[in-house]
Amino acid sequence: MKIDTSQINAIRHKDGPELVLAGPGSGKTLVITRRVQHLIDQYHIPPSAILVITFTKAAATEMRQRFEKLMGGRRVPVSFGTFHAVYFMILKHAYGYTADNIVKEEQRLQFMKEYIRRLRLEYDDENEFISSLFSEISLIKNTSVNLAHYYSSCCGQDVFRNIFEAYENFLHQNRFIDFDDMLVYCKELLVQRPDILAAWQRKYQYILIDEFQDINQIQYDIIRMLAAPQDNLFIVGDDDQSIYRFRGARPEIMLNFTKDYPDAGKVILDTNYRSGAEIVRHAGNLISFNQKRFEKKIAPAAKTGIPVVKKEFQTQREQNLYVIQEILRLHREGMEYKDMAVLFRTNMQPRFLMEMMLDYSISFTAKDRIPNIYDHWITRDLFAYIDIARGDRRRSTFLKIMNRPKRYLSRESLPYEEVAFDVWEEYYEEQGWMVQRLEKLQMDLKVIAGMRPYSAINYIRKGVAYEDYLREYAEVRRIPFEDLADVLDELQENARGFETFDSWFEHIKQLREELEEQAKSYKVAEGVNLSTLHSSKGLEYDTVFLVDVNENVMPNKKAVLDADLEEERRMFYVGMTRAKNRLYLLWSHQIRNKDMDPSRFLIECESAQTKR
Repeated sequence: MKIDTSQINAIRHKDGPELVLAGPGSGKTLVITRRVQHLIDQYHIPPSAILVITFTKAAATEMRQRFEKLMGGRRVPVSFGTFHAVYFMILKHAYGYTADNIVKEEQRLQFMKEYIRRLRLEYDDENEFISSLFSEISLIKNTSVNLAHYYSSCCGQDVFRNIFEAYENFLHQNRFIDFDDMLVYCKELLVQRPDILAAWQRKYQYILIDEFQDINQIQYDIIRMLAAPQDNLFIVGDDDQSIYRFRGARPEIMLNFTKDYPDAGKVILDTNYRSGAEIVRHAGNLISFNQKRFEKKIAPAAKTGIPVVKKEFQTQREQNLYVIQEILRLHREGMEYKDMAVLFRTNMQPRFLMEMMLDYSISFTAKDRIPNIYDHWITRDLFAYIDIARGDRRRSTFLKIMNRPKRYLSRESLPYEEVAFDVWEEYYEEQGWMVQRLEKLQMDLKVIAGMRPYSAINYIRKGVAYEDYLREYAEVRRIPFEDLADVLDELQENARGFETFDSWFEHIKQLREELEEQAKSYKVAEGVNLSTLHSSKGLEYDTVFLVDVNENVMPNKKAVLDADLEEERRMFYVGMTRAKNRLYLLWSHQIRNKDMDPSRFLIECESAQTKR
């Protein structure tokens, strides 16, 4: 492969700090591996003095393999590893840690499950709640936030502090560390033990970092210590592809690198060897609307390209049908399914499309865990109403929904495993208003029993006032009601077209079986890729469909601040630049019966922002 001038300049850099801005498809892996080769072959740097850091194990493995191929297959003692692997190695040498000291995921989960059950907290989905807790604990450790000043979004401040401290005690008592502790403890060690720091500084005299835009503060603090005093720090990344702020990544670290290292050299890899000219032009126009970025103009290596397809639809269903038809057409013309990707903003979006793909026998693979809407606690509540309406009299089913909405019915009022309304009314015979509530519940259940699924869900929402319960639930937990309403909307839309509950439930059963079969199938790896924008990073496909390109989806409705909007724009940029030849940008006037507007990003793609 021919190497361009910018790449050569980066590869030949020897001493001191260097910032390499690598646009999408610009050959950054080639630059990193060639520079390591150059340090060894041309500058005679001992291989063992070179450290290459990546963000994922897969990237470290790929980088090592590419480097070894470059070196003719011989093993050379250059260190390749993730931040966590490198920092754990330092701790291992200092404290004698082994792999047994790293807490296993099932151990963390088991502890957290038992602890929150002891606290008797109210939550509807245990796994979701635990996942949120661990995300927040990780954020605190990675950003060094003072726990006393942290406000949790998943539970009260005192409860969260209690859980955080209990989790830390669990780790200490068992001499466990989690992945975040590797960073925290490593920094503490190097600050407190200058002798240990000096030993590692002598060992690794040349440090190269890939995907530098995703670094967080604590990772950067440690790297700065390790690279000193020679500061042979070679960082490669693209500020326009920084999309992990929610995990504590700080894109401003890269933007301020030349302030921290005023003598740093700078090279821009500004040729995109991946994407067609039209894709590069549209992506460049879009990202120019971000203010906090390095100014750069990415040029396509290909001077021509297939035009970007921008298409609007009346409904999301029509949009999805168009995607299916295009996938089938391209497949008939010889393109393999695995060379196509459908990209979404969140992992909730692909569910509709997945059902349709199963109907059309299109194999697919999902890069993310796609939650099944039929497993959601709101769905379970609605199904409990429907089951009772159809004759289910188990106490456990009634307990799920008897106070959703609030009816002030007590558990003690249901002493038997089978529920009989006449016995229930007898319990409350002294309280006429409670008997009226039970009569209203019975009437509601009779109405539901005579309805089609779509109408039944609508009646439970409005007539039974389940929606009011959700509104109150959202208010108490300080979460957006719209997120819960979206589940109701999607479930109701899924029920459309079914005449009976039996036919709908049979469809759901078949869907589960097909999804399980699909997951086991050898064809999965060969299937169309379904992925969130986050998970698509670093990958490339011949053809990319970006769907639901609507306001409040892309950009997400939660993005209000300028910094959030810039991150959303970077995410969209990442999605666009995954495409080699074909890019589709699709949006709908209606999603789940809600009127929607096209995304501002569609307009921004058309012409670059004029800098003031």
